[in-house]
Amino acid sequence: MAGHRVLLHSLTEIAAYFAGFRYYLYLQKKNGDLISPDIRFRIIIASVFGALLGSRLLGGLENPPEMLRSGNMLLYFYQNKTVLGGLLGGLFAVEFIKKLIGEKKSSGDLFVFPILLALIIGRIGCFSMGITEETYGLTTNLPWGMNLGDGLKRHPVALYEIIFLAGLWLGIVVFEKYHRLENGMRFKIFLIAYLLFRFLLDFIKPHYSFPVGLSSIQIACAAGLLYYLYILGFRKTFTLQTRP
Repeated sequence: MAGHRVLLHSLTEIAAYFAGFRYYLYLQKKNGDLISPDIRFRIIIASVFGALLGSRLLGGLENPPEMLRSGNMLLYFYQNKTVLGGLLGGLFAVEFIKKLIGEKKSSGDLFVFPILLALIIGRIGCFSMGITEETYGLTTNLPWGMNLGDGLKRHPVALYEIIFLAGLWLGIVVFEKYHRLENGMRFKIFLIAYLLFRFLLDFIKPHYSFPVGLSSIQIACAAGLLYYLYILGFRKTFTLQTRP
């Protein structure tokens, strides 16, 4: 419409959801699903609501002083969101609903590549926003530092994440070409790698630090990694077979 601007970030966010879900449906049809349609529907609903709640909760906690200064706390949490909170919120919502209905099969593997696709598309939009989107890095003298809108050379952390996600996608595909993973391990590998990446990435991003010297994102990443340390270590659920 004349006189109105549509931000690329808004378009890529919609495109990320659409492409990710369509790719999920394609993979489900192509590879089949160990989960029954009824259970899968409940899992998807749980993941959506868990991701919505988790993304807003962690997003709102990224800057507590700013949160406390907000005039409308609910609106503040609604307007702030983060992908990491969405992933963790979705994870724990799914685990909760599966325990509630007694489903013991792992359900995350089908989501991995669609999530990677959606994240890559979404980060393209974040990069297009420069410093107006809180996905920019600290200043740097490295040769690949970029002016993101304020005249300073900064770490292009959105590009770092795109490269990491593409590499992780390729790495999982190549790894699975030669090794057979037990059901559920693909999702665990994806999320562990992403949590570790985001933990390290926040060291080159401006953020509010808690007394422990870490941001809310890093604390959430550490909690997620400890959870998987328990899952893989104490439960000893990791098995690997070489493909013939």
